[in-house]
Amino acid sequence: MPSGSGNTGRVEPQAVAAPLTRVAIFLVLKMNPAPADRDAIRAFCPDLSALFRAVNFRDIEAGLSCVLGFGSDAWDQLFGQPRPEELHPFREIRAGTRHAVSTPGDLLFHIRAKRMDLCFELATQIMSRLGGAVSVIDEVQGFRYFDDRDLLGFVDGTENPRGAEAVNAVLIGDEDPSFAGGSYVIVQKYLHNLDAWNALSTETQERIIGRKKLSDIELDDSVKPSSAHSALTTIVENGEEKKILRDNMPFGRPGYAEFGTYFIGYSRTPRITEQMLENMFIGRPPGNYDRILDFSAAITGSLFFVPSATFLDAVGEDTAAGSAEAPPPEVASPESTKSSAPANQGSLNIGSLKGETPHE
Repeated sequence: MPSGSGNTGRVEPQAVAAPLTRVAIFLVLKMNPAPADRDAIRAFCPDLSALFRAVNFRDIEAGLSCVLGFGSDAWDQLFGQPRPEELHPFREIRAGTRHAVSTPGDLLFHIRAKRMDLCFELATQIMSRLGGAVSVIDEVQGFRYFDDRDLLGFVDGTENPRGAEAVNAVLIGDEDPSFAGGSYVIVQKYLHNLDAWNALSTETQERIIGRKKLSDIELDDSVKPSSAHSALTTIVENGEEKKILRDNMPFGRPGYAEFGTYFIGYSRTPRITEQMLENMFIGRPPGNYDRILDFSAAITGSLFFVPSATFLDAVGEDTAAGSAEAPPPEVASPESTKSSAPANQGSLNIGSLKGETPHE
């Protein structure tokens, strides 16, 4: 298999840190079991960039981007050894009535743009190209809601890293040199009980989230509960706050009374996101859990590895699982990745979402 670079040159990451947009499609697929299906997926990998260019050219100002990730089992079947050091199936969490479920997923496509028609067209072309090699597990069309709020009424995105800090937070470096320029991504689909949530007073909602609803200003530590969402999702190691990059989006079907948030968090190690989720579901300390989970239920949960774009371009139909490792690559600097992977801003706030322009 190719290494993180596919050669000894500079690695080009996928558009993990692309700017936030107005709409997105989240597509989770299962790899069908025949050997020919695996061959078809491997052959597709280097074709993705051409499909993207063809659709993107229709409106180059629309901010179209596409990220492809692979689940742990799919990686083993497609590429074998070596494998990303921290890739594993999503670890479910159970605590009382709270359950972070682990659900299947071999391929994740995160497609985003300012226009849904471009996302729709690229998703259509991807599915046409993959054909019978895959089956759909889940498809969600997400959107920004009014002034960048989620369906619970709170803004998201305030604490996302920006610029070089964002690139450093999401792209693997020397800690796993064979996969430098790659990233890990965790996705969860949350459904909200809006009737119960809306029955709460604004002050109670603010104490659950840890921010003012109207202004988005974080509550002072003297009044913010230790169980507030913003408190539990702040991870500090050795005096340094650890960041992930989120691009959550609302989704829903009013006719079915379905209202939700699609959480997606990128990081250079899945440990940070996993710790956030443990704090939310189990509590810090145990029992001091995130009260937003009294009104929101996670119905999916998957972990994927996002290899570099250079890796994908180097994959071929004849790439056999277990091939030899190539030399470690040189990773593109934050400055050189700005055009293909600009930074964005957001927050894990399952109950809040940030808008499309991250460069304030």
